[in-house]
Amino acid sequence: MAKTILVTGASSGIGEATVRLFSRKKWNVLATMRSPEKAGDLATLPGVSILRLDVTDLDSIRSAVDEGLAQHGAIDAVVNNAGYGMVGPFEATTPEKVQKQFETNVFGLMNVTREVLPSMREKRSGTIINMSSVGGRITFPLYSVYHATKFAVEGFSESLQYELRQFNIKVKLIEPGPIKTPFYDRSQDLVSKEGLKAYDTFVARALPHMQKEGHNAPGPTGVAYTVWEAAMDNTYRMRYPINAEAMLSLRKLLPDRAVFKLVRSVLLR
Repeated sequence: MAKTILVTGASSGIGEATVRLFSRKKWNVLATMRSPEKAGDLATLPGVSILRLDVTDLDSIRSAVDEGLAQHGAIDAVVNNAGYGMVGPFEATTPEKVQKQFETNVFGLMNVTREVLPSMREKRSGTIINMSSVGGRITFPLYSVYHATKFAVEGFSESLQYELRQFNIKVKLIEPGPIKTPFYDRSQDLVSKEGLKAYDTFVARALPHMQKEGHNAPGPTGVAYTVWEAAMDNTYRMRYPINAEAMLSLRKLLPDRAVFKLVRSVLLR
């Protein structure tokens, strides 16, 4: 019997690549997105259902989960992929922008997870796959609020796995390094504040290096295969880094001052 996976943020990037891969692997795929009219040819793929789900709208989450359960009787895995990056000096942000970043990257992920847990707990199996980032373990300039959300996802997932192990529900963290996706274009929110010029030189030095890393990076297919690996892994392994192993090893081995110096030398040269 085919298994069923729900993917948030499925209209582009990592989410889209994940939908395509799981369709090829003969899974039932609930491809969810804020605007189903943007699904394109995903709607024609075998086993794929397009559902509206906005992670900041609890009613839409409940509706999509209920529809998925009605269609297939179970949701075996969830990929909490929806998210975006707010970039720029923290002083230029507003409380509303910070709230929006957390509502999408953290609270939305939590709300989707909460809604799928009852059915997983009842059948005593399931996999929660949370899209984190190398930015949940190491930081870079101009991404302070985005990093805050990914550090939150890491802490939430690490604690949650203790609670869910008794029900044979696994929690997985996917931790990509730079990946060429719309994250560096339309999924990025570059903040500025009228009259605030003090950071302009810093932004002009750092941001092009950050953007170059993203545009020169591999595409999302490798991440999708790592999601597949996590979904099929019957162990309680939690972290799956991609294109980030060297950075994470250095972060673990080097003292803070050495890591900060290294980041400055690369991104502020």
